[in-house]
Amino acid sequence: MAAQDHQLTRHLNVVVLLLVAAMLCNAAVAQSNFDVDGFLRPQNAARAQLGLAPLQWDGRLANYAQGWAAQRKVYGDCRLQHSGGPYGENIFWGSGKAWQPEEAANAWVSEKRWYRYSSNSCAYYNKCGHYTQVVWRGTTRVGCARSVCNDGNIFMTCNYYPPGNYVGQRPY
Repeated sequence: MAAQDHQLTRHLNVVVLLLVAAMLCNAAVAQSNFDVDGFLRPQNAARAQLGLAPLQWDGRLANYAQGWAAQRKVYGDCRLQHSGGPYGENIFWGSGKAWQPEEAANAWVSEKRWYRYSSNSCAYYNKCGHYTQVVWRGTTRVGCARSVCNDGNIFMTCNYYPPGNYVGQRPY
């Protein structure tokens, strides 16, 4: 009888874990609908200014981004570190408030002021690679994620396919 009780307890634990996972997935989906628009709107507005097709949301890329954002959360510091994966990638770190997806995307797009198309470079030693990834003509899909780290800081990332920012090539 004890063996049957133990087996029943194991089955109940599995059911509970599956229910919790389903609830977390539903919460993530509800949150992601808000995040998707926040991430996409500024980036697609920048692309539209150049006559480029809008980026399409890709669940596989979003899952990859969420995995990396979750790892940054686990480490607790939200350090700006790239995943080193096979996709193009923009990352963002913020502290002091509840930074939102639209703010990260706007920060990346704001680098437009430093990009010089004529020389295909960034002016005055500033960075503009986030912007050029956003407007890379060949990039068609994106997936992004946001994580609140243990120290309260925010880490956000977007992954792009096909990737961009190839040395010597113009983004558009």
